[in-house]
Amino acid sequence: MLRYKADIRSVFFMFLTTFLLVYLWRNGSEMSTLMFVPLYALQLYMAVVVAVMVHNHQHLPMWKNKLLNILTDNWLTAFYGFPVFGWIPTHNSNHHVHINKEEDYTRTYQVTEKNNLLTLMTYPSLSGMKQQKAIFNYMVSLWSENRRKFWFHLLQVITMVAVVVVALLIDWRKAIWYVIIPQQISLFSVLIFNYVQHIHADEESPINHSRNFTGWGLNFTLPNNGFHTAHHMSPGIHWSKLAEKHKEIESQIDPRLNEKSFLWFIFRTYFLGAIIPACRTQNMRFERMGKMAKAA
Repeated sequence: MLRYKADIRSVFFMFLTTFLLVYLWRNGSEMSTLMFVPLYALQLYMAVVVAVMVHNHQHLPMWKNKLLNILTDNWLTAFYGFPVFGWIPTHNSNHHVHINKEEDYTRTYQVTEKNNLLTLMTYPSLSGMKQQKAIFNYMVSLWSENRRKFWFHLLQVITMVAVVVVALLIDWRKAIWYVIIPQQISLFSVLIFNYVQHIHADEESPINHSRNFTGWGLNFTLPNNGFHTAHHMSPGIHWSKLAEKHKEIESQIDPRLNEKSFLWFIFRTYFLGAIIPACRTQNMRFERMGKMAKAA
């Protein structure tokens, strides 16, 4: 019933994420540190994977069957920590239309054009707050225009609240460690990705508006989330096709926007860059505007 066989990987990730929650909830307190730390680290990494699966599923639902897609929406909501329909007004209908321009709720320069560790770490909270009004207005409009869809979306809200409340009632300490912290990691990480994939790119350019991370490891575990330019150019194609699409356009992209390693980019830009100016990103929009001014 999967639209694409490649989503067998996504299904496996869903089972692994569920297993880790159940296993750590039941056995975490009795484990040795040597066993607990890597398993908990894996659970937190799977929270990042969940955020990417939310993104992919909202663009192109995994299943041909509508009920399975609804169930997947609610499973993702439970582990993501926020109703996944929120992506419709803020991401699908806004970010993909404006791509980091002034009208984009998630634009990276809402407060400053600078790019440093402080702007990186504060962006998720600032961007998240900015998106809430759009989500609320979307739900209000659905109440008038599509009541059936409204109720399906409301089910996600109920699922999210029920998971957290039930977990807290059973064992509030375990709920914090194994439910709430992973949810917050999931929510935080996806906004971090959005930030680094657009900060100091040129949002006015038809192709240099996004940064790519092309390493195999990241794109295997975070289903092709690194190929961001290709995704923006063809948002409706399945994630498994993005690597091929990236190869078609790679030579047209400014080389500074094709990074091999996400971790090296983070270390180079936000830690080395704090003391070595050459390691910092350059605002490509400012560069383009400067060239235009000189030409004029």
